[in-house]
This record gives sequence, C-alpha cells and structure tokens, in this order.
Amino acid sequence: MAAGLCNLALLALAIAFGVQGTLGDIACENLDQGSCAFAVSSTGKRCVLEKQVRRSGEEGYTCRSSEIEADNLKDHIETDECIAACGLDRKTLGVSSDSLLESRFTQKLCSSGCYENCPNI
Repeated sequence: MAAGLCNLALLALAIAFGVQGTLGDIACENLDQGSCAFAVSSTGKRCVLEKQVRRSGEEGYTCRSSEIEADNLKDHIETDECIAACGLDRKTLGVSSDSLLESRFTQKLCSSGCYENCPNI
C-alpha cells in the first residue's frame, strides 16, 4: 500500500514538472484573444490586446508585447478567477481612468480577492 502511495506521489510530481515546463516560454504574439490581456511573457514584458478594423469592417484582434515590463513576474497568464474578482474583462483593450470613478469597479479592484491574489493586476 505504501509503495502504491509513493508511486502516486511520484507520478503527481512528474506531471507537475511536465506542466510547468510546457507553460514556460510565453510569447505574447502566440497568445489568443482569450488569454492575452493580463499576461506577462517569458521576457517579463506585459502582453496587450490590439484591435484592427479591416477594410471590410471586420474586426480582428492580435496580441503583442508591450514595452512595459512587469516587476518580478514572467511567464504568467492571470486566471479567469482573478479577472472576475477584479471586475475586468479579457477583451479589455486598455484600462480607462474613467473606470476608477465608478465605486463598484474600485471596490472589486481593491477587494482582497483581487488585490492580494492576482499578481499581474
């Protein structure tokens, strides 16, 4: 029984290291619209979502690296739970200072669920 538990622990550890290795080396240009905003590349640059409007009027989105570096954070995509806790949206094309005037927005942004648990926000 102890050998089975030991094997299970080793398997879990191997999976954890394997997943960590596959999540590394984030390049903003490789991220899709659903994971770009509030992500940080492996070089520490923040990822930004940009919208382009084609001549046909169709909108398209691309993710790119900004020149803004995150402090002590690399290879990170903020979780959906953090996005929701902070009152944000992954389709955000930037944070307007107008949002800061809304009490509901600032309450969520300053909540412990957001402020203490979401390192990239």
